[in-house]
Amino acid sequence: MIMSKKFETYRQLNYPIPEKTRSWNMYGAGIENIGRDGKPEEFTLSQPADDQILVRVDAVGMCFSDVKLIKQGGAHPKLYNRDLANNPTRVGHEAAVTVIQVGKDLTKQYFPGQRLAIQPDIYQNQMSTAYGYSIPGGLIQYHLIGPEVLDADGGAYVIPIEGNLGYAEVALTEPWACVEAAYTQRRRLTPKNEGIMWIIGQSSDTSRYTFTSGLDAPSTIVVTDIPEDLKHTILANKRKDCQVIERPHILPQDYPALNTELREGRGFDDIIVLQPCSAEQVSAAAKLIGFRGTFNLVGNEPLDGEPLIDVGRIHYHYTTYIGSAGTDIAASYGENRNRCGLRTGGTAVFVGAGGPMGQMHVQRALELEKGPALVIATEVNDFRLAALEKICAPLAAARGKRLLTFNPAKAPVTTADFVNQATDGHGADDAVVCVPIASLMEEAARLLVPDGMLVFFAGVPAGTFAHLDLSRVYLHNLQLTGTSGSTMDDQRLVIRKTLNGQLSPNRSVAAVGGIESARDGIQAMMTGVYAGKVLIFPQISGLPLVSLDEFRDRFPDIGKHLGENNLWTREAEKALIEKFWTGAVE
Repeated sequence: MIMSKKFETYRQLNYPIPEKTRSWNMYGAGIENIGRDGKPEEFTLSQPADDQILVRVDAVGMCFSDVKLIKQGGAHPKLYNRDLANNPTRVGHEAAVTVIQVGKDLTKQYFPGQRLAIQPDIYQNQMSTAYGYSIPGGLIQYHLIGPEVLDADGGAYVIPIEGNLGYAEVALTEPWACVEAAYTQRRRLTPKNEGIMWIIGQSSDTSRYTFTSGLDAPSTIVVTDIPEDLKHTILANKRKDCQVIERPHILPQDYPALNTELREGRGFDDIIVLQPCSAEQVSAAAKLIGFRGTFNLVGNEPLDGEPLIDVGRIHYHYTTYIGSAGTDIAASYGENRNRCGLRTGGTAVFVGAGGPMGQMHVQRALELEKGPALVIATEVNDFRLAALEKICAPLAAARGKRLLTFNPAKAPVTTADFVNQATDGHGADDAVVCVPIASLMEEAARLLVPDGMLVFFAGVPAGTFAHLDLSRVYLHNLQLTGTSGSTMDDQRLVIRKTLNGQLSPNRSVAAVGGIESARDGIQAMMTGVYAGKVLIFPQISGLPLVSLDEFRDRFPDIGKHLGENNLWTREAEKALIEKFWTGAVE
């Protein structure tokens, strides 16, 4: 183990804080507008105000979600048409920082030497700001953090770090939290309190429905062609102030007009379709789900086709599709019927698994104690597929699981054939789509067993539609889930799992660089040079962007501390600081 005097000096802040800080500010759209003349700038460090802390940025991960920001500049939705030329921002929302100085109003919460992870998904007055977007991010050596992060709508968006986590591991808690979030329940699984519910029936339906729970939630219930006995049930069990509105015999082409009339185009909080039979009807109704709304299908016969569903809204708006085959409408709701975790002992397919986030999903599945027994990773890039195998095959062997990789662009069989052969015709229990392509989402859905789970991880814009067999939602309990971003709790979970040895975030690192190489790191991330994550260490000077596979030859004193297959380690990180950090007084 490295016991470096220089590293301990760094860790314990036993050195004079510099008067200047180097920064990669962003002055407009395009990578050419990051920094000045392709280099970082120097700025004078300021003392923290009473409600601020001065932090040292120790490590920053490059994230592909920054690409949209870099391409759009001030037009990005989180920048609200900001004039970046005169009011620049900074990318770098995956950051590990150390507290250097504390303003007098914050001395009870923070102290010099304290290590923090930042949760970038910040809201101020219910407006999305976000660290690394409208709040300048971590591609800087030192910077001030104040109420914009420490006193926002959710309180302080920082997490104190205990234990011996490395700096890269702390920076990686944010992307890893996004992966963990994909398997935590984000869907609303009960009727919305004080919401507006629309129940759509079929005029020929004579079923006797019950609604054993949830009718006391909505403030308005709209009914269309439902059986008379269900009307009586609603009137007997609704909340006293609930308004019941009848709108009979509405055709699918007239659904938007009802949405305009009753909701001013905002959509319904809960939509229930009884005995669905028409894919056209379901497609039209599904377009009117409100933000975080539920769509409950109750029936016992399959639809006449595959409805066209907005998969972008499942990912970004958490629209929820649930259902049941009985006559109790409430049976569709609840967590017992709606799983979000990978099936224990099952088969999980990861589509587009070769990128940094796809690799994380595969790794997580292999590291899960009660996770899938067979993991199938698809990727059309052979380089990325080989990198994934290098990282994850030893892990699969150590955990007693099977890992199969597949390139659908070069194989003589289809992905469906490959999955069927690997599972003896059973199919996949779970499919996680890590690329934002609607046709691949449709294909992934068809790989699933009837009660499988389809996870939309890659963000396709709202308004991206795919044909999905929703009959399986109510006949077999197919799950459709999607998440965007992460929460403080997700990051805390990643930290706990890392400290407990249940997760190894450092496996995600593919290349590292010092402060001068930050723009090279951004470019490499944007063009997919590396299969894994690019980590920038802002306190390191003189280190170009280096693949981990190069370290043993170029910097053997660091490379010898890499793990199996040149994996990043805490010891390698200490050796990096020992060799390249120049902040200590000699």
